[in-house]
Amino acid sequence: MTKRNPENERIKRAYFNYLRNVEGKSETTLDKVAAAILRYEQATSFKSFKKFHHEHVNRFKKNLSKEKTRAGDPLAKATIDAILRMIKSFFVWLASQQGYKSRISYLDAAYFNNNAKDARVAHAKREIPYPSMEQCAHAFNQMPGATLIEQRNRAGFALLMLTGARDSALTSFRLKHVDLIESQIFQDARDVRTKNSKTFYTWFYPVGDTYLTCFTDWVNYLRKDMLFGPNDALFPKPKIEVVEGVGFQCTGLTGETYANASAFREMIKSTFVTAGLHPFFPHSFRKTLTKYGDQMCDTREQFKAWSMNLGHDSIDTTISAYLQISVERQGELIKGMSL
Repeated sequence: MTKRNPENERIKRAYFNYLRNVEGKSETTLDKVAAAILRYEQATSFKSFKKFHHEHVNRFKKNLSKEKTRAGDPLAKATIDAILRMIKSFFVWLASQQGYKSRISYLDAAYFNNNAKDARVAHAKREIPYPSMEQCAHAFNQMPGATLIEQRNRAGFALLMLTGARDSALTSFRLKHVDLIESQIFQDARDVRTKNSKTFYTWFYPVGDTYLTCFTDWVNYLRKDMLFGPNDALFPKPKIEVVEGVGFQCTGLTGETYANASAFREMIKSTFVTAGLHPFFPHSFRKTLTKYGDQMCDTREQFKAWSMNLGHDSIDTTISAYLQISVERQGELIKGMSL
């Protein structure tokens, strides 16, 4: 296995520091950038970035086109496009750095551009499937609730319906963010992993007493029975211990939040699959709630409040992201209009 290039590692650290402290990029973004650059280095056998040659980029693009996912499928066009854009940005930055600007030009970075056809495919807007309110209710009613973890999962599903919170935020909520009296969640970016570190309030949507009762019971259980405090996790990790004669068992809850939302996303997906439905993910709930809000709201002001609840400053963001009209529906609406 080829060893990493120390010179490359030093300049990469400088770039990551730039992204973190100048552009304000998150650690998640930095991880993606680091993985993209590593892919390129592997394709060039870890040659120094100072030895850049256009042929290296051609070889790298060929490797990407042949690369497979864990499931054995080719990389998506959007994934390849994102990787190329991240590396291009890196080389644009390199072209301004001492020791590199005499060897790499801004025009060299342009060799990382995707071809026009694949770029169009990568950026094309597509209809994203989402569950109906009825499908959500069906899946929720099928969820077991005998164990602590099952009860926690039901409460997480319920809060998704009540707030449309992003899964990264949901898995980082703490009890102090919940106000049952005001029926709201405080998405405080100091503690909660919100998009773009935005802080805002979300009031519970009017989606039915079933979800509200489930979530309320869970919060009260944590506070009154488990004696959890304000800084304990709303959806905590399980406490796993070795039980004699049984092995590893869940013996309670730790009070700690999850580092990421991957386990929760998989839980929501499997919940729908078990219920005999499409494998929807948590983010699709935001479109479900937007469609429902479009039916529920009688005034622009009401829909503005519905939009703000999702963390959007502009109604336009909500409409463009979650309320697109299909071509077929576009035709139906136009044909149905009369003078």
